[in-house]
Amino acid sequence: MKVLVTGGSGFLGLAIVRKLVARGDEVASLSRHKSPHIERLGVRQFASEISDFNTVRAASAGMDAVIHTAAKAGVWGSYNEYYSANVLGTEAVIAACVSQNISTLVYTSSPSVVFDGKDQEGVDETTPFPEKYLASYPATKAIAERLVTGCNIPQLKTVALRPHLIWGPGDNQLVPRIVMMGRAGKLRLVGNGGKLVDAVYIDNAADAHIVALDRLYNHSLSHSINRKVYFITNHEPLPMKQIVTSILRSASIDVELKSVPEKPAFLVGVALEWAGRLTGKKSEPRLTRFTARQLATAHWYDNTAAIRDLHYKPSISMAEGFKKLALSFGI
Repeated sequence: MKVLVTGGSGFLGLAIVRKLVARGDEVASLSRHKSPHIERLGVRQFASEISDFNTVRAASAGMDAVIHTAAKAGVWGSYNEYYSANVLGTEAVIAACVSQNISTLVYTSSPSVVFDGKDQEGVDETTPFPEKYLASYPATKAIAERLVTGCNIPQLKTVALRPHLIWGPGDNQLVPRIVMMGRAGKLRLVGNGGKLVDAVYIDNAADAHIVALDRLYNHSLSHSINRKVYFITNHEPLPMKQIVTSILRSASIDVELKSVPEKPAFLVGVALEWAGRLTGKKSEPRLTRFTARQLATAHWYDNTAAIRDLHYKPSISMAEGFKKLALSFGI
């Protein structure tokens, strides 16, 4: 198969590219910047903003399918920046697929598109979008997901995956932040850290995209998943405190985690957001409303649909993943 991976130099995108190359697919990568990791794989690279239709169209020329992982992540920054990358970028990808007669589009969404600030325990894909969002990232990802699943173009088959808290060696967001704050003694739990949270090891997240790609590309199987969304996790929710502690121990950090009550944490997030906006601060505040709610609530998901329709099964357990993470730190 010939596959374009957008965001191919990112954490998830690179893992997908490596797996596709390893099985013999012809792969192209489109990211904001070219990557030496992609170059070493012998993969053709394109560099531009994902919202640049002309480059997306050029990168997708001759492709059979697109896996669209490129996005602006995080919880801080202007809404327009998130909208440009996540919504206009997805529009450009869909338009390029149509112009190049590409039949298959796998889109990386996020469980945060249905997060309403409350506990989500065993929820499935029928969970509605909330009326309001606490950050621009989930708000714009929700718009983009609806563009993909609502795509009324018969020749283009689409599916949206919602991997939750992707982590593992090479992570440049979740793991480094926890490790940095842990070493600095600034890491705090919101609440007691006992609520269950789903996460997904990087190899499992990449595998989910590839099994979705194969099923969607297969004409006789695609009808069962076309235009649908799926939560992707490790199928083993753990207490938030256990996940954080295990990541810290993987980096040989042994600290007693302190906690703050949920309501004061949320108010601190409100105050820090206002201060950041008033001062024009570019860097993300230590705490935001969205982060406070995420840290204080349960969020784990019913995996029935992914098992049934995609035949997705995690190959690396959370415990195995923590061992691999420790090895990456030289432990």
